[in-house]
Amino acid sequence: MQNQTIAAAHVKPLNRAMLLAAILLVACNLRPTITSVGPLVGLIRTDTGISNGLAGFITTLPLLSFAVLSPVAPKLAQRFGNEWTIFSGLIVLIAGTLLRSTGEIISLFVGTALIGSGIAIFNVLLPSMVKQTFSDRVGLMTGLYSMAMSVFAALASGLSIPLAVGLGLGWENALGYWALLAVVATVFWLPQLRRRSPGRQTGAVHGQARSLWKSGLAWQVTFFMGLQSFLFYCTVAWLPAILQAHGMSVSMAGWMLSLLQFAALPVNFAIPVIADRLSNQKVLVVIVGLLYLFGIAGLLLGSGEAMLIVAIVLLGLGQGASISLALVLIGLRAANASQAAKLSGMSQSVGYLLAAIGPTLVGFLYDQTHAWSAPLTMLLVVSGALIAAGLGAGRNRHV
Repeated sequence: MQNQTIAAAHVKPLNRAMLLAAILLVACNLRPTITSVGPLVGLIRTDTGISNGLAGFITTLPLLSFAVLSPVAPKLAQRFGNEWTIFSGLIVLIAGTLLRSTGEIISLFVGTALIGSGIAIFNVLLPSMVKQTFSDRVGLMTGLYSMAMSVFAALASGLSIPLAVGLGLGWENALGYWALLAVVATVFWLPQLRRRSPGRQTGAVHGQARSLWKSGLAWQVTFFMGLQSFLFYCTVAWLPAILQAHGMSVSMAGWMLSLLQFAALPVNFAIPVIADRLSNQKVLVVIVGLLYLFGIAGLLLGSGEAMLIVAIVLLGLGQGASISLALVLIGLRAANASQAAKLSGMSQSVGYLLAAIGPTLVGFLYDQTHAWSAPLTMLLVVSGALIAAGLGAGRNRHV
């Protein structure tokens, strides 16, 4: 840790500023190509004639790509360096976004898989880049890129229909529009290719990294990441339907989905900064868990619009805090950048596999019971499990 702090201090301020700008632009590309799909699913299904099941798979496919590619990304970074690996991810993201926007059914799914592959690399390696160059400010930097990620995730959801319908671009061009953001990030990333992060560490460090899958602490970080991903994607997928079951209009339910994401923004930035200053993060874990518990309970028991809005704000705060805390825990629990990349790969591989299962499981429970009580009760149990995993992950230790 001391060697990394010294190394970070010797990076020129201008180079650190350029790297920070590049990281933030890459972070802006973490979610728009995914969150832009949801509002357009109806148009896509009408134009292509695909079933509801296949339409839902468009959202699930990137999560499966995350699960498959997350363990591979650290190995690519070890061989080629973080900088070149992230650059390759940007090229794959651009190619996938453009391919998906051609309007052909096969291109739609292949392009979406490529998009997930590119983003999987960013998901895993950005915490490693932060640990490598900003080891003295892990919390602050994690907060900044987490907030950038969330801002553009919310914007993409809100802009999809105006782009497709309001400007008459159609769903194809509305989805392809986000390739421009990836091109900008690529241009800003090019100067980073002149440097190469160390691909090899000492044998002792490699031995530690190889044993992560046997580390109890690594599994606690992994389950915290996985369970918060499970809760996030279940909520995003089914919140409008839950609200409509409470009597809310379709348009109002859509606005509530935007409120959910914007409520997350303040804590996206604040939680990592606070976490970095604490000796351990157990108190933050309990706060995150309580936000989820009260928010989900509000959806379960909500008897009026005001109560439902309060529940949505609580859920948004819980989601924003949990993803930021999960990301910063990867940096805080790792002893070095290489280990951070491997822990990130492990936690996000399992995490997004859980996330891919979640929305389908919620739908299955609803189909069996024809009510939202059973799915929401399950989410309450998952929130309790999130607290249990987080209390272990929040200990002041390295994996």
